[in-house]
Order: sequence, then structure tokens, then C-alpha cells
Amino acid sequence: MEYTHLGRTGLRMSRLCLGTMNFGPVTDEPDAHAIMDRAHEHGINFFDSANVYGWGANRGRTETIIGNWFAKDPANRDKTVLATKLYGDMGSWPNQGRLSALNIRRACEASLGRLQTDYLDLYQFHHVDRNTPWEEIWQACETLVAQGKVIYFGSSNFAGWHIADAQAAARERNFFGLVSEQSIYNLVRRDVELEVLPACLHHGLGVIPWSPLHGGLLGGVLRKQRDGVRRYQGRAAEDIESMRGQLQRYEELCDSLGQPPGTVALAWLLAQPAVTAPIVGPRTEGQLDTALEALSLTLDEDTLAALDDIFPGYRTAPEHYAW
Repeated sequence: MEYTHLGRTGLRMSRLCLGTMNFGPVTDEPDAHAIMDRAHEHGINFFDSANVYGWGANRGRTETIIGNWFAKDPANRDKTVLATKLYGDMGSWPNQGRLSALNIRRACEASLGRLQTDYLDLYQFHHVDRNTPWEEIWQACETLVAQGKVIYFGSSNFAGWHIADAQAAARERNFFGLVSEQSIYNLVRRDVELEVLPACLHHGLGVIPWSPLHGGLLGGVLRKQRDGVRRYQGRAAEDIESMRGQLQRYEELCDSLGQPPGTVALAWLLAQPAVTAPIVGPRTEGQLDTALEALSLTLDEDTLAALDDIFPGYRTAPEHYAW
């Protein structure tokens, strides 16, 4: 397993992150525990969750599954860089969501209880809260650090200027601020290259891409259609049709490399500046094993250029759209 530092921190984590969103809604608890066991066997030490995972009436279920796994073998907690998130509403009453100081305190306590741990390695804001000032947010976070309940803080789905604003407010308080940003980033969705990635590089944040296969679109959908492995309907079918030409070229390139499309998509992300670890969300142990193959694949300059030709990206703003 390859390890790297998270942004400007001294924290070392695996170059793949185990996403747990499927634990509960798709993958039952015994299978989820087996996947986490397999992740540790392969050296994956970075697990990501969120308080809302489980969804609907089962919000918090995913964290509970992880907590039960820690309880089975407490040594697993020490081996794991544990990340979770807050922002989404955990109930129907006011102050049961967002980033008020009150909800930060309550949400952290609730996640610690479900996860059966005393502290979080990385506590992430799942979305920007436009109605809560950073002075309030950082004051609440300082308290959590002083209490030993959180070590690092990160953001998710932030714009570049949100990151800059957060870091400026943290500096005024002599606080460490954000150390990571979790954004959608893949060959199809490269918007973050305009301003989010430059902001992360400038401020020392590690980038944790979610949806690295863009909902399976980069995982060989055309071949699966031809082979009758999967049938796509609704938005997924529309996306396939609108991008059929690009996907055809992409899958042909992957065939020429002798590599599965999903492996190539992950390897491309691992080659991008600021990227710490793409999040893989396996439903089975086999899917986790397949994702790990990307760590041994290095794409040469010609291949990277070919991928850019198929899925054009962005230059850093403002040069992308101005001089």
C-alpha cells in the first residue's frame, strides 16, 4: 500500500479511501465488516463516513455499523484514520443540521457515540453553511480540539473562495483551519480544476475525490450494456447516450492498455496534483480488490494526453477563460 500525507499535515493515510456510504442501505452489517477487514488486510487505513449515511429514517446507521466493527476489535480503531461529516439534517426540528455551534457540538457527540470512539481523526463539513459565520464555526471547532474529540477538520463540496474565506478566518484565530476538501472529481466532472484545486494547493489542503467513476459511467458501461450485465434507465441512460462517443473512445483506449476502465479512471485521479486519496465505495469485497489494482498502474504522458483529449479539463482560472 502507498501512503501519503493529508495536505500540509503530518498525518499519513492510504492512497485509496474506503467510502462507507453503501453500508446499511446496500451492504448489510456482516458484509460491511468483512469489507473493512479486507481493507485493513490490504493496508487501507483511511475510512470515510457521514452522520446522514443510512439515509431517511435510518440516518446514522452507517456510523453504527462502523462502531460495531470497532467494538469487535478495538485495535482496529488505532489502525484507522477515521473521517466523518456533519451538515445534513438529522431530524425535523431546527438546529438538527447545518454548522451552528450548537449543532457542531451535538452532531459530534452523536457521531462519537455511534462510532464507539473517543475522537475523530478528520471531521468534515459536508456542505458550506452560508448562514453561519466562520467565527462561530471555528470557535466551536477549537472547543472540540481542546476537548480531544477532533484532531483535524475538512470541507466537502466547497467552492475555492469558500476555502480561502475559511482559511483567512482560521488564521485570524491562530487556528490550523481546513486540511482537506472532498469534492466530486473524475474524468467527466473536472470543474474543480478551475479554482478548487488551485485553492487547495495554495492553502495546503489534500483533495479527496468522491464519485471517481461518476456513478459507474467510467466503469465500462458500454461493455456492460453489450454483454447484458446491466440495464440502465432514466438519468443514467440519458448520460450514456449523450456521451456515447466519448465513452466508446475511452473504453477502446482502456482495451488498448489491457486495463479495466474503472482501474484507469482511478489511476488518472491518483496522478492529479493535490489528490490525496480517491474514495472507493465497494458493495462487495471483490469490488474493493478490483479498485486496489489502480495503485499499481502508472499512466504515461501519452495516455494522460489521450484521456485529456477524450475528456477535456480546465486550466486554472482565470487563464481558462481570460488572458
